Amino acid sequence: DTFTFFESLGLPLVVESGLRAFPQTQSAPDVTLALKRFLTKHGVTLRSGVKVQGFITHEGKIVGVKTNKESFSGDSFILATGGSSHQHTGSTGEGVEWLRELGHTVHKPNPNIVPLKVDEQWVKSLSGTALPFMKITFTDLHDSKKLTFSRTGRLLFTHFGLTGPLILNTAHEVKNMLKNGYVRAYIDLYPDTEVGSVRNRILETFTINKNKELRNVLKECVPSGMHAAILSLLPKELQEKRVHSVTKEERVMIADLLKKLPLTITDTMGYDWAVVSDGGVELSEIDMKTMRSQKHNNLYFTGDVLNISRPSGGYSLQLCWTTGWVAGKNS
Repeated sequence: DTFTFFESLGLPLVVESGLRAFPQTQSAPDVTLALKRFLTKHGVTLRSGVKVQGFITHEGKIVGVKTNKESFSGDSFILATGGSSHQHTGSTGEGVEWLRELGHTVHKPNPNIVPLKVDEQWVKSLSGTALPFMKITFTDLHDSKKLTFSRTGRLLFTHFGLTGPLILNTAHEVKNMLKNGYVRAYIDLYPDTEVGSVRNRILETFTINKNKELRNVLKECVPSGMHAAILSLLPKELQEKRVHSVTKEERVMIADLLKKLPLTITDTMGYDWAVVSDGGVELSEIDMKTMRSQKHNNLYFTGDVLNISRPSGGYSLQLCWTTGWVAGKNS
């Protein structure tokens, strides 16, 4: 239905890697323009430069909204103010505060689908380097038995830490672990290879290059772009050794490092970097078949004001469109 709708607006879509849908023009403004034309066609009035300040109630009933310029009355109201991410766009979380004033239960928003900050400098030195297939394991330093989980997929290093689809979709779980303090993470550079096989591969590479220094051979044992970072984690005297002098114990240590690179997650990147924020109005207080408030029968909800967590990949946009359609049909 989403595809059909946008194509009816003259905006054909294309599905790319990871089943992500984009306009064929690859231009986000084209989406905005198509939607604006649709609104104009159906007689919707848009008021820009007007700051909404809250609802107007009379004898417990919502009768209008107040703004910094004038007030508006109406029979029904749809709240589509978003969450608290991308605050520069005006999505500051004010909408959910108005709901609290109306007696709704509101869960505190937190940044979600968000990159992670890392303490180690070697991670930051890899900014722009991608690992297309690896495994990362997160462990709560205070309760490693209960709170440990792993994910496999694509990871991207940045100047502040980690991002990429894999990281964005695990941020919600990591954020909960961060309540107890820093989180320890381990990267397995070869998740589909047993550590014994990695050790053998290193031995074979060293045998072929036995007269070279380790610093010049290591790049043949690690993923592209990782050479300098991995080297920095090894003792300086080992870096300068001729490969034929590297002991079995040192080879084992290198292999184990490639299977379990340690790093420290210190925080998320916050609202400015978050794709969405979670939190919002309690779902049990909404008729989800109509998106109508169960406390105010002329109030409806859409999108990020709802307390619904979701992964990246277009789910947030679909949430907005679906709930908006349902609210619009029933209000």
